[in-house]
Amino acid sequence: MEKSKAAHDGPEDDVQLAEMGHKPELQRNFSTLSMLGLAFAVLNSWTALSASLSLSLPSGGSTSVIWGLVTAGFCNLCIAVSLAEFLSAYPTAGGQYHWVAVSWPKWVPILSWVTGWINVAGWVALVATNALLSCELIAGIVSSVYPDFVWQRWQEFLIYVGYTLLAFVINAFMNSILPIIYRGAFTWSIGGFVLICITVLACASPDYNSAYFVFCDFVNQTGWPDGVAWLLGLLQGGLGVTAFDAVAHMIEEIPNPSIKGPKIMVVCVGIGTFTGAVFLIVLLFVAGNMDEVVNSSAGPLLEILIHATNNRVGGICLLMLPLVCLLFATLSVMTTSSRMIFAFARHVIPPFSLPAPRSTWTRRLTQNRDGGLPASKFFARVHPRLGLPLNALMLTAFVVIIFGCIYLGSSSAFNAIVSASVVALDLSYAMPIAVNCLRGRRTLPDRKWKVPNAIGWVIDTISLSYIALTTVLFLFPPDRPVTGSSMNYCIVAFAIIVIVSVVQWVVDGRKNFTGPRVDLS
Repeated sequence: MEKSKAAHDGPEDDVQLAEMGHKPELQRNFSTLSMLGLAFAVLNSWTALSASLSLSLPSGGSTSVIWGLVTAGFCNLCIAVSLAEFLSAYPTAGGQYHWVAVSWPKWVPILSWVTGWINVAGWVALVATNALLSCELIAGIVSSVYPDFVWQRWQEFLIYVGYTLLAFVINAFMNSILPIIYRGAFTWSIGGFVLICITVLACASPDYNSAYFVFCDFVNQTGWPDGVAWLLGLLQGGLGVTAFDAVAHMIEEIPNPSIKGPKIMVVCVGIGTFTGAVFLIVLLFVAGNMDEVVNSSAGPLLEILIHATNNRVGGICLLMLPLVCLLFATLSVMTTSSRMIFAFARHVIPPFSLPAPRSTWTRRLTQNRDGGLPASKFFARVHPRLGLPLNALMLTAFVVIIFGCIYLGSSSAFNAIVSASVVALDLSYAMPIAVNCLRGRRTLPDRKWKVPNAIGWVIDTISLSYIALTTVLFLFPPDRPVTGSSMNYCIVAFAIIVIVSVVQWVVDGRKNFTGPRVDLS
């Protein structure tokens, strides 16, 4: 369809969305800055990396913290560049589950079904991850002030539930000001990053750890061989720079998405890697004795801040900055998760001819087929007054709380939930990239964001190799010997997801699910 023609039939962005088989139901009220703020709040790199130091310090020490992030950052930047091509060609909130379909139309239903379920699971697990990180920091503050207090898992679980419900309430009833909140989140995050770096460096001077310690010290307290232990430490770096597909799942709420979306996706990974690396280097220089940091009941981050400032109150005050960042992160991840559920449950229209008057194609968009989730019509419903997919938001909050029940029964629940989010999201990234490579990288139409083919092959190969390696490693238990309570229950979570999705496919999907529309002629 000619662009000049489309301009007369309605906003070009909405016409493009209609061509992909979806009714424009969400308002495009996000600016480039507010969308970048949301994307950066989702990655939340420097905060997530510092709050999850307990993942990598026993699994490689400083070398894993710094060089693990560099490795994960570079590989995730390659993944972001690869997916940016898809986003430019098909700017739809369905993201990966739509892109994998247009890459191989012959296998549309099953490819979209698998990718959609994996992506939904990854985003729900990421909401749980951010709520759990917040819970860990709050518990650390209490343990620092009251050293004799012994936390019970159910107590931390209640904080986790409260944090989740707070994020739900803000998402549900303050939707109109979310763009403002996310612009503020970006400013708060960058400002907090700068403030903490300057403060701890000034207070700790000249009592710094050596450069050799920061960049070369190796520690292995896991029981695994040294090489495996270091690779397990990549989980921290992977967590800090993943979830950049948030831009894709919010893309229907930003104007000119084919141009702005890919740029925001790549830039947020670059900013996250840079700020994360700088912040971790600063923390390691001022950390002091690492045995005290690793074994502190207050948690590694708070212990480092207290040591650097030589003041318990000062350390806790500084911790408020990343704690608020985690609240922004939980908000933004829950927003994105609900939009992903909405997109996957949203019904696909049968083919129709364009151009046509907007009123005509809007009516035709109501002729729906079944979506990818149980009760898809219910979860794809947009609340008429709130202007958001409230049912999808409620499902997100409910499953996140259920997901947190792992915390009640496993001492390695933190690793399991983080692993589940990173592995599921990475697998959803791999699906369209792998299918595109199998098809000779010739499946995407002309687009605004395009990588030269030779460079594209290199980037895609790096992306798929990294995902293949980490998918296996992140399912390992964090420590040996393995017991029932220290097992990585990420694999159990995946098994439940697979069982539910298979049952749903047999009962309904194989008969009614057609996947996203791939014929855009």
